[in-house]
Amino acid sequence: MPDPGLPGLRLLQLISPTLPTGAFTYSQGLEWAVACGWVSDFDDTRRWLSSVLEDGLQYLELPVLARLYRAVEGNDAEAFRHWSRWAYASRETAELRDEERQRARALYAVLGRLPDSPSWPELDEWRDALLHCQLGGYALAAMRWRIALDELLRGYAWSWLESAVAAAIKLVPLGQTEGQRLLYELSTDIGTLVGEARRIREDAIGASTPALAIASSLHETQYSRLFRS
Repeated sequence: MPDPGLPGLRLLQLISPTLPTGAFTYSQGLEWAVACGWVSDFDDTRRWLSSVLEDGLQYLELPVLARLYRAVEGNDAEAFRHWSRWAYASRETAELRDEERQRARALYAVLGRLPDSPSWPELDEWRDALLHCQLGGYALAAMRWRIALDELLRGYAWSWLESAVAAAIKLVPLGQTEGQRLLYELSTDIGTLVGEARRIREDAIGASTPALAIASSLHETQYSRLFRS
């Protein structure tokens, strides 16, 4: 008899910072934002991260992830390819597109080496989409591991926030206690973000985070960097 708690454990594995996809190596523009003085303390960091959650994840990653999940559920290869391309094309800088590809390939490699992966035909049939969009790998794994969609969306948002706070602790810098406070305060919004993301129409999908795009593009040539470009 299947363990009813196993999907929850698989979700923890999927969103863990120890998952070797390289999330910790990118700052998504935060490093440049700190270097130029846009972000310099706890309050600045809170505003920056809250803005990306509300204007980025809520309108792009989360609704696209939901559609990729439904595409896997319905074995709809065309929809899966469409939303994978949409997510990749929505990355506004070379740095963000490179991150999308690198993390997608890393996740694909992880999933392909798990014991149950031989029974996942999508790993071969949808390979190109999975290698260009990390969200596709999350959606495929979640469906195969019977992780509920809302749980996946909340978990993905938490994972993004945890990585962003970890970068802020190094860059701003913030203390570990301040980092935990940020996680505590901003995570209270995740449930609302997921609910809103589930209601977004297809013609409204798309991020509007110009400050992040500017910071990411300038980070590509920043002289001294801790994070990958």
